Amino acid sequence: MEKRFRWGTVLVLALLGFSMSTGWALNKGLSFKLLQTEYTNSAFIIGAVLSLQGLMGIIVPILIGYYSDIRRSNRRRTPFILVGGIFAGLVTLGVYFSYIAKVPLLAFATMLALFYFALYFYVAQYRSLLPEMFPSGERGRASGVITLFEWAGNLFLFGSLAFLIIKATKVTGLKNEIHALIQANYMWIPFAVVAGFLMGSALIVYARVKEPVAPEEIPEEGLGEYLRSIVADRDFLKFYSAQILWWMSFEFVAVFLFGILESVLGTSDVTALGNAIMALFNVLVLVGAVVGGPLYDKIGRRKSILIGGIIFLIPFLAGWFVHTKVQITALIGLAGIGWGMLMATSWPVIGDLLTKYEREAFNGRYYGFFEATKSFPILIAGLVGGAIVQAFGNNYRVLFPVGAIFVIIALPLIWGMKNLDAITKEKPGIDELEETEVGV
Repeated sequence: MEKRFRWGTVLVLALLGFSMSTGWALNKGLSFKLLQTEYTNSAFIIGAVLSLQGLMGIIVPILIGYYSDIRRSNRRRTPFILVGGIFAGLVTLGVYFSYIAKVPLLAFATMLALFYFALYFYVAQYRSLLPEMFPSGERGRASGVITLFEWAGNLFLFGSLAFLIIKATKVTGLKNEIHALIQANYMWIPFAVVAGFLMGSALIVYARVKEPVAPEEIPEEGLGEYLRSIVADRDFLKFYSAQILWWMSFEFVAVFLFGILESVLGTSDVTALGNAIMALFNVLVLVGAVVGGPLYDKIGRRKSILIGGIIFLIPFLAGWFVHTKVQITALIGLAGIGWGMLMATSWPVIGDLLTKYEREAFNGRYYGFFEATKSFPILIAGLVGGAIVQAFGNNYRVLFPVGAIFVIIALPLIWGMKNLDAITKEKPGIDELEETEVGV
Protein backbone atom coordinates (compact mmCIF):
# COMPACT_ATOMS: atom_id res chain seq x y z
CA MET A 1 0.00 0.00 0.00
CA GLU A 2 1.37 3.42 -0.98
CA LYS A 3 2.22 5.74 1.90
CA ARG A 4 0.05 8.85 1.94
CA PHE A 5 -1.56 11.13 4.50
CA ARG A 6 -5.04 9.81 5.28
CA TRP A 7 -7.17 11.46 7.93
CA GLY A 8 -9.02 8.22 8.53
CA THR A 9 -5.79 6.46 9.48
CA VAL A 10 -4.78 9.37 11.70
CA LEU A 11 -8.07 9.32 13.58
CA VAL A 12 -8.14 5.56 14.10
CA LEU A 13 -4.60 5.60 15.50
CA ALA A 14 -5.53 8.67 17.55
CA LEU A 15 -8.44 6.75 19.12
CA LEU A 16 -6.06 3.95 20.07
CA GLY A 17 -3.65 6.46 21.59
CA PHE A 18 -6.50 8.15 23.47
CA SER A 19 -7.59 4.81 24.92
CA MET A 20 -4.12 3.69 25.98
CA SER A 21 -3.59 7.05 27.64
CA THR A 22 -6.72 6.62 29.76
CA GLY A 23 -5.14 3.43 31.06
CA TRP A 24 -1.87 5.12 32.00
CA ALA A 25 -3.78 8.07 33.49
CA LEU A 26 -5.83 5.70 35.65
CA ASN A 27 -2.54 4.30 36.95
CA LYS A 28 -1.04 7.74 37.60
CA GLY A 29 -4.26 9.13 39.09
CA LEU A 30 -5.08 6.35 41.56
CA SER A 31 -2.32 3.79 42.11
CA PHE A 32 -0.21 5.91 44.49
CA LYS A 33 -3.18 6.79 46.70
CA LEU A 34 -4.61 3.25 46.58
CA LEU A 35 -1.32 1.88 47.87
CA GLN A 36 -0.96 4.64 50.45
CA THR A 37 -4.54 4.30 51.73
CA GLU A 38 -4.77 0.53 52.02
CA TYR A 39 -1.22 -0.78 52.32
CA THR A 40 1.71 1.50 53.31
CA ASN A 41 3.02 5.03 53.82
CA SER A 42 6.59 4.09 52.88
CA ALA A 43 7.74 6.12 49.87
CA PHE A 44 10.28 3.39 49.06
CA ILE A 45 7.73 0.55 49.07
CA ILE A 46 5.21 2.55 47.06
CA GLY A 47 7.94 3.52 44.60
CA ALA A 48 9.06 -0.11 44.33
CA VAL A 49 5.54 -1.31 43.48
CA LEU A 50 4.98 1.46 40.94
CA SER A 51 8.40 0.77 39.42
CA LEU A 52 7.00 -2.57 38.20
CA GLN A 53 5.71 -0.52 35.29
CA GLY A 54 9.29 0.29 34.37
CA LEU A 55 10.36 -3.34 34.67
CA MET A 56 7.62 -4.45 32.26
CA GLY A 57 8.38 -1.59 29.92
CA ILE A 58 12.04 -2.50 29.65
CA ILE A 59 11.41 -6.11 28.67
CA VAL A 60 8.05 -6.48 26.92
CA PRO A 61 8.13 -3.87 24.08
CA ILE A 62 11.61 -4.92 22.95
CA LEU A 63 10.72 -8.61 22.72
CA ILE A 64 7.22 -8.23 21.26
CA GLY A 65 8.34 -5.46 18.88
CA TYR A 66 11.14 -7.71 17.62
CA TYR A 67 8.78 -10.63 17.15
CA SER A 68 6.30 -8.54 15.16
CA ASP A 69 9.12 -7.51 12.80
CA ILE A 70 9.97 -11.10 11.91
CA ARG A 71 6.35 -12.21 11.40
CA ARG A 72 5.89 -13.31 7.81
CA SER A 73 2.45 -11.85 7.42
CA ASN A 74 0.84 -8.73 5.99
CA ARG A 75 -0.69 -8.23 9.43
CA ARG A 76 2.44 -7.80 11.48
CA ARG A 77 1.20 -5.16 13.95
CA THR A 78 -2.60 -5.19 14.32
CA PRO A 79 -2.99 -8.74 15.75
CA PHE A 80 -0.82 -7.72 18.71
CA ILE A 81 -2.93 -4.60 19.17
CA LEU A 82 -6.13 -6.66 19.19
CA VAL A 83 -4.90 -9.23 21.74
CA GLY A 84 -3.16 -6.64 23.90
CA GLY A 85 -6.13 -4.27 24.00
CA ILE A 86 -8.62 -6.94 25.04
CA PHE A 87 -6.25 -8.33 27.68
CA ALA A 88 -5.54 -4.82 29.01
CA GLY A 89 -9.27 -4.13 29.39
CA LEU A 90 -9.83 -7.34 31.32
CA VAL A 91 -6.87 -6.75 33.63
CA THR A 92 -8.08 -3.18 34.30
CA LEU A 93 -11.25 -4.67 35.76
CA GLY A 94 -9.08 -7.13 37.67
CA VAL A 95 -7.20 -4.29 39.39
CA TYR A 96 -10.50 -2.83 40.61
CA PHE A 97 -11.92 -6.08 41.92
CA SER A 98 -8.67 -7.06 43.65
CA TYR A 99 -8.55 -3.73 45.51
CA ILE A 100 -12.18 -3.87 46.53
CA ALA A 101 -11.61 -7.43 47.77
CA LYS A 102 -8.68 -6.11 49.89
CA VAL A 103 -6.22 -8.71 48.66
CA PRO A 104 -2.70 -8.71 50.20
CA LEU A 105 -0.13 -6.22 48.94
CA LEU A 106 1.77 -8.88 46.96
CA ALA A 107 -1.41 -9.94 45.11
CA PHE A 108 -2.39 -6.33 44.35
CA ALA A 109 1.14 -5.55 43.12
CA THR A 110 0.96 -8.63 40.87
CA MET A 111 -2.31 -7.41 39.36
CA LEU A 112 -0.73 -4.02 38.68
CA ALA A 113 2.22 -5.77 37.03
CA LEU A 114 -0.18 -7.66 34.72
CA PHE A 115 -1.85 -4.37 33.87
CA TYR A 116 1.51 -2.88 32.90
CA PHE A 117 2.39 -6.01 30.90
CA ALA A 118 -0.84 -5.76 28.92
CA LEU A 119 -0.38 -2.12 27.91
CA TYR A 120 3.25 -2.65 26.94
CA PHE A 121 2.35 -5.76 24.94
CA TYR A 122 1.19 -3.70 21.95
CA VAL A 123 2.68 -0.24 22.32
CA ALA A 124 5.65 -0.90 19.97
CA GLN A 125 3.23 -2.05 17.26
CA TYR A 126 1.12 1.08 17.77
CA ARG A 127 4.22 3.30 17.44
CA SER A 128 5.44 1.39 14.37
CA LEU A 129 2.29 2.14 12.39
CA LEU A 130 3.12 5.87 12.15
CA PRO A 131 6.24 5.55 9.95
CA GLU A 132 4.74 2.59 8.10
CA MET A 133 1.54 4.39 7.15
CA PHE A 134 2.84 7.95 6.52
CA PRO A 135 5.70 9.38 4.39
CA SER A 136 8.58 11.14 6.17
CA GLY A 137 7.55 14.70 5.32
CA GLU A 138 4.08 14.19 6.83
CA ARG A 139 4.97 12.34 10.03
CA GLY A 140 5.28 15.46 12.15
CA ARG A 141 1.74 16.56 11.32
CA ALA A 142 0.32 13.08 11.94
CA SER A 143 2.30 12.78 15.18
CA GLY A 144 1.00 16.15 16.39
CA VAL A 145 -2.64 15.12 15.91
CA ILE A 146 -2.20 11.65 17.41
CA THR A 147 -0.22 13.03 20.35
CA LEU A 148 -3.00 15.55 20.94
CA PHE A 149 -5.48 12.69 21.27
CA GLU A 150 -3.11 10.73 23.50
CA TRP A 151 -2.93 13.52 26.00
CA ALA A 152 -6.62 14.29 25.60
CA GLY A 153 -7.12 10.78 26.98
CA ASN A 154 -5.08 11.75 30.03
CA LEU A 155 -7.08 14.95 30.38
CA PHE A 156 -10.39 13.10 30.14
CA LEU A 157 -9.45 10.56 32.79
CA PHE A 158 -7.79 12.97 35.23
CA GLY A 159 -10.68 15.41 34.92
CA SER A 160 -13.21 12.63 35.48
CA LEU A 161 -11.35 11.41 38.57
CA ALA A 162 -11.20 14.89 40.04
CA PHE A 163 -14.95 15.34 39.45
CA LEU A 164 -15.85 11.97 40.96
CA ILE A 165 -13.65 12.53 44.03
CA ILE A 166 -15.10 15.96 44.75
CA LYS A 167 -18.64 14.64 44.34
CA ALA A 168 -17.95 11.58 46.50
CA THR A 169 -16.54 13.59 49.39
CA LYS A 170 -19.59 15.85 49.34
CA VAL A 171 -22.02 12.95 49.21
CA THR A 172 -20.37 10.88 51.95
CA GLY A 173 -18.82 13.58 54.12
CA LEU A 174 -15.68 11.44 54.41
CA LYS A 175 -12.32 13.19 54.50
CA ASN A 176 -10.41 10.24 53.01
CA GLU A 177 -10.99 10.57 49.28
CA ILE A 178 -10.42 6.91 48.37
CA HIS A 179 -12.82 5.73 51.07
CA ALA A 180 -15.33 8.31 49.85
CA LEU A 181 -15.12 6.94 46.28
CA ILE A 182 -15.77 3.42 47.51
CA GLN A 183 -18.63 4.32 49.85
CA ALA A 184 -20.33 6.48 47.21
CA ASN A 185 -20.03 3.54 44.77
CA TYR A 186 -18.09 5.65 42.26
CA MET A 187 -14.80 3.74 42.29
CA TRP A 188 -15.90 1.28 39.59
CA ILE A 189 -16.71 4.00 37.05
CA PRO A 190 -13.20 4.99 35.84
CA PHE A 191 -12.09 1.35 35.72
CA ALA A 192 -15.09 0.34 33.61
CA VAL A 193 -14.69 3.31 31.26
CA VAL A 194 -10.99 2.62 30.70
CA ALA A 195 -11.62 -1.10 30.10
CA GLY A 196 -14.26 -0.24 27.50
CA PHE A 197 -11.97 2.18 25.67
CA LEU A 198 -9.04 -0.25 25.62
CA MET A 199 -11.03 -3.14 24.20
CA GLY A 200 -13.14 -1.08 21.80
CA SER A 201 -10.25 0.84 20.24
CA ALA A 202 -8.23 -2.35 19.71
CA LEU A 203 -11.15 -3.92 17.85
CA ILE A 204 -11.54 -0.83 15.66
CA VAL A 205 -7.85 -0.70 14.73
CA TYR A 206 -7.83 -4.39 13.83
CA ALA A 207 -10.93 -3.99 11.68
CA ARG A 208 -10.04 -0.71 9.97
CA VAL A 209 -6.28 -0.35 9.56
CA LYS A 210 -4.88 -1.96 6.41
CA GLU A 211 -1.19 -2.45 6.99
CA PRO A 212 1.30 -1.99 4.13
CA VAL A 213 2.58 -5.10 2.43
CA ALA A 214 5.36 -6.73 4.44
CA PRO A 215 8.84 -6.81 2.88
CA GLU A 216 9.33 -9.78 0.55
CA GLU A 217 12.54 -10.62 2.35
CA ILE A 218 12.46 -9.83 6.05
CA PRO A 219 16.01 -8.91 7.13
CA GLU A 220 17.53 -11.35 9.55
CA GLU A 221 18.98 -9.71 12.62
CA GLY A 222 19.23 -11.46 15.96
CA LEU A 223 18.03 -9.74 19.11
CA GLY A 224 21.55 -9.38 20.45
CA GLU A 225 22.84 -8.03 17.13
CA TYR A 226 20.02 -5.49 17.02
CA LEU A 227 20.76 -4.26 20.53
CA ARG A 228 24.47 -3.93 19.73
CA SER A 229 23.71 -1.98 16.54
CA ILE A 230 21.83 0.64 18.57
CA VAL A 231 24.84 1.25 20.80
CA ALA A 232 27.12 1.39 17.75
CA ASP A 233 25.08 4.11 15.99
CA ARG A 234 25.76 7.50 17.58
CA ASP A 235 22.48 9.13 16.53
CA PHE A 236 20.32 6.36 17.95
CA LEU A 237 22.45 6.23 21.10
CA LYS A 238 22.19 9.99 21.66
CA PHE A 239 18.45 10.04 21.05
CA TYR A 240 17.68 7.07 23.27
CA SER A 241 19.92 8.51 26.02
CA ALA A 242 18.09 11.85 25.85
CA GLN A 243 14.78 10.00 26.04
CA ILE A 244 15.89 8.23 29.21
CA LEU A 245 17.01 11.49 30.81
CA TRP A 246 13.94 13.63 30.21
CA TRP A 247 11.54 10.78 30.97
CA MET A 248 13.44 10.37 34.25
CA SER A 249 12.67 14.00 35.06
CA PHE A 250 9.03 13.56 34.10
CA GLU A 251 8.56 10.39 36.15
CA PHE A 252 10.18 11.83 39.28
CA VAL A 253 7.29 14.30 39.39
CA ALA A 254 4.56 12.11 37.87
CA VAL A 255 5.11 9.10 40.15
CA PHE A 256 5.34 11.20 43.31
CA LEU A 257 3.06 14.13 42.42
CA PHE A 258 0.75 13.56 45.38
CA GLY A 259 3.75 13.43 47.71
CA ILE A 260 5.11 16.65 46.16
CA LEU A 261 1.77 18.38 46.73
CA GLU A 262 1.74 17.19 50.34
CA SER A 263 5.25 18.62 50.87
CA VAL A 264 4.42 21.94 49.20
CA LEU A 265 0.98 22.48 50.79
CA GLY A 266 1.37 20.69 54.14
CA THR A 267 -1.76 18.54 53.81
CA SER A 268 -2.50 14.94 52.80
CA ASP A 269 -5.87 15.76 51.21
CA VAL A 270 -4.51 16.30 47.72
CA THR A 271 -6.09 13.54 45.61
CA ALA A 272 -8.70 15.79 43.98
CA LEU A 273 -6.23 18.65 43.58
CA GLY A 274 -3.61 16.32 42.11
CA ASN A 275 -5.99 14.98 39.49
CA ALA A 276 -7.17 18.51 38.68
CA ILE A 277 -3.55 19.62 38.20
CA MET A 278 -2.91 16.58 36.02
CA ALA A 279 -5.94 17.55 33.95
CA LEU A 280 -4.57 21.08 33.50
CA PHE A 281 -1.16 19.65 32.63
CA ASN A 282 -2.77 17.61 29.89
CA VAL A 283 -4.75 20.56 28.52
CA LEU A 284 -1.47 22.37 28.00
CA VAL A 285 0.22 19.23 26.64
CA LEU A 286 -2.41 19.41 23.89
CA VAL A 287 -1.27 22.95 23.12
CA GLY A 288 2.35 21.85 23.00
CA ALA A 289 1.53 18.87 20.77
CA VAL A 290 -0.40 21.00 18.27
CA VAL A 291 2.53 23.44 18.07
CA GLY A 292 5.34 20.88 18.21
CA GLY A 293 4.12 18.53 15.48
CA PRO A 294 4.13 21.08 12.63
CA LEU A 295 7.37 22.64 13.93
CA TYR A 296 9.09 19.29 13.49
CA ASP A 297 8.43 19.39 9.74
CA LYS A 298 9.04 23.13 9.29
CA ILE A 299 11.92 24.55 11.35
CA GLY A 300 14.08 21.45 11.71
CA ARG A 301 13.97 18.39 13.87
CA ARG A 302 16.66 19.31 16.40
CA LYS A 303 15.44 22.88 16.92
CA SER A 304 11.85 21.82 17.52
CA ILE A 305 12.90 19.22 20.11
CA LEU A 306 15.23 21.67 21.89
CA ILE A 307 12.55 24.37 22.15
CA GLY A 308 10.23 21.89 23.85
CA GLY A 309 13.03 20.75 26.16
CA ILE A 310 13.89 24.27 27.30
CA ILE A 311 10.26 25.08 28.09
CA PHE A 312 9.99 21.81 30.01
CA LEU A 313 13.16 22.63 31.98
CA ILE A 314 11.99 25.96 33.44
CA PRO A 315 9.51 24.51 36.00
CA PHE A 316 12.16 22.12 37.35
CA LEU A 317 14.51 25.03 37.97
CA ALA A 318 11.79 26.93 39.86
CA GLY A 319 10.08 24.00 41.60
CA TRP A 320 12.08 24.16 44.84
CA PHE A 321 10.78 27.67 45.52
CA VAL A 322 6.99 27.15 45.22
CA HIS A 323 4.75 27.32 48.30
CA THR A 324 1.13 27.78 47.14
CA LYS A 325 -1.49 25.99 45.04
CA VAL A 326 -1.34 28.72 42.40
CA GLN A 327 2.44 28.53 42.09
CA ILE A 328 2.66 24.74 41.81
CA THR A 329 -0.28 24.66 39.38
CA ALA A 330 1.31 27.33 37.16
CA LEU A 331 4.66 25.53 37.05
CA ILE A 332 3.18 22.15 36.17
CA GLY A 333 1.03 23.81 33.53
CA LEU A 334 4.08 25.37 31.88
CA ALA A 335 5.80 21.99 31.99
CA GLY A 336 2.80 20.60 30.09
CA ILE A 337 3.45 22.88 27.10
CA GLY A 338 7.09 21.82 26.89
CA TRP A 339 6.24 18.16 27.40
CA GLY A 340 3.63 18.20 24.62
CA MET A 341 6.22 19.63 22.22
CA LEU A 342 8.77 17.00 23.27
CA MET A 343 6.31 14.15 22.74
CA ALA A 344 5.10 15.30 19.32
CA THR A 345 8.63 15.91 18.05
CA SER A 346 10.19 12.72 19.48
CA TRP A 347 7.86 10.10 18.03
CA PRO A 348 8.78 10.58 14.32
CA VAL A 349 12.55 10.60 14.96
CA ILE A 350 13.01 6.80 14.95
CA GLY A 351 10.99 6.37 11.76
CA ASP A 352 12.94 9.14 9.99
CA LEU A 353 16.31 7.68 11.01
CA LEU A 354 15.24 4.22 9.81
CA THR A 355 14.05 5.75 6.53
CA LYS A 356 17.46 7.38 6.08
CA TYR A 357 19.27 4.11 6.78
CA GLU A 358 16.76 2.10 4.67
CA ARG A 359 15.88 -0.08 7.65
CA GLU A 360 12.12 0.51 7.84
CA ALA A 361 11.49 -3.23 8.19
CA PHE A 362 12.93 -2.87 11.71
CA ASN A 363 10.32 -0.40 13.02
CA GLY A 364 8.93 -2.83 15.60
CA ARG A 365 12.21 -3.54 17.35
CA TYR A 366 13.44 0.07 17.26
CA TYR A 367 10.15 1.44 18.58
CA GLY A 368 10.21 -1.34 21.16
CA PHE A 369 13.55 -0.01 22.34
CA PHE A 370 12.08 3.51 22.16
CA GLU A 371 9.38 2.47 24.62
CA ALA A 372 11.97 0.78 26.82
CA THR A 373 13.91 4.05 27.10
CA LYS A 374 10.70 5.65 28.39
CA SER A 375 10.07 2.79 30.80
CA PHE A 376 13.54 2.45 32.30
CA PRO A 377 13.14 5.84 34.04
CA ILE A 378 9.90 4.62 35.64
CA LEU A 379 11.80 1.75 37.20
CA ILE A 380 14.62 4.02 38.37
CA ALA A 381 12.40 6.95 39.35
CA GLY A 382 10.29 4.83 41.67
CA LEU A 383 13.25 3.25 43.45
CA VAL A 384 15.79 6.08 43.34
CA GLY A 385 13.18 8.82 43.76
CA GLY A 386 11.75 7.13 46.83
CA ALA A 387 15.25 6.72 48.31
CA ILE A 388 16.14 10.38 47.61
CA VAL A 389 12.93 11.57 49.22
CA GLN A 390 13.56 9.51 52.35
CA ALA A 391 17.15 10.78 52.51
CA PHE A 392 15.80 14.35 52.55
CA GLY A 393 13.35 13.69 55.37
CA ASN A 394 10.35 12.83 53.14
CA ASN A 395 10.59 16.20 51.41
CA TYR A 396 9.32 15.33 47.92
CA ARG A 397 10.14 18.83 46.69
CA VAL A 398 13.77 17.78 46.22
CA LEU A 399 12.75 15.88 43.08
CA PHE A 400 12.49 19.17 41.15
CA PRO A 401 16.20 20.13 41.17
CA VAL A 402 17.21 16.51 40.62
CA GLY A 403 14.94 16.37 37.56
CA ALA A 404 16.40 19.63 36.23
CA ILE A 405 19.87 18.06 36.11
CA PHE A 406 18.67 15.29 33.78
CA VAL A 407 17.00 17.70 31.34
CA ILE A 408 20.12 19.88 31.22
CA ILE A 409 22.24 16.85 30.30
CA ALA A 410 19.76 15.69 27.63
CA LEU A 411 19.58 18.87 25.55
CA PRO A 412 23.16 18.81 24.17
CA LEU A 413 22.69 15.17 23.14
CA ILE A 414 19.85 16.18 20.81
CA TRP A 415 21.86 19.04 19.33
CA GLY A 416 24.66 16.58 18.65
CA MET A 417 22.48 14.48 16.33
CA LYS A 418 23.98 15.96 13.15
CA ASN A 419 22.33 13.49 10.78
CA LEU A 420 18.79 14.18 11.99
CA ASP A 421 18.30 17.44 10.09
CA ALA A 422 20.17 16.04 7.08
CA ILE A 423 17.37 13.57 6.38
CA THR A 424 15.74 14.32 3.03
CA LYS A 425 12.03 14.76 3.46
CA GLU A 426 9.69 12.93 1.16
CA LYS A 427 7.58 15.63 -0.45
CA PRO A 428 4.50 14.02 -2.03
CA GLY A 429 2.54 16.16 -4.40
CA ILE A 430 -0.80 17.63 -3.49
CA ASP A 431 -2.64 15.11 -5.61
CA GLU A 432 -0.92 12.24 -3.84
CA LEU A 433 -1.65 13.41 -0.32
CA GLU A 434 -5.43 13.31 -0.62
CA GLU A 435 -5.68 15.03 2.73
CA THR A 436 -9.43 15.03 2.74
CA GLU A 437 -9.65 11.28 2.24
CA VAL A 438 -11.23 9.65 5.28
CA GLY A 439 -10.92 5.99 4.34
CA VAL A 440 -8.37 3.91 6.17
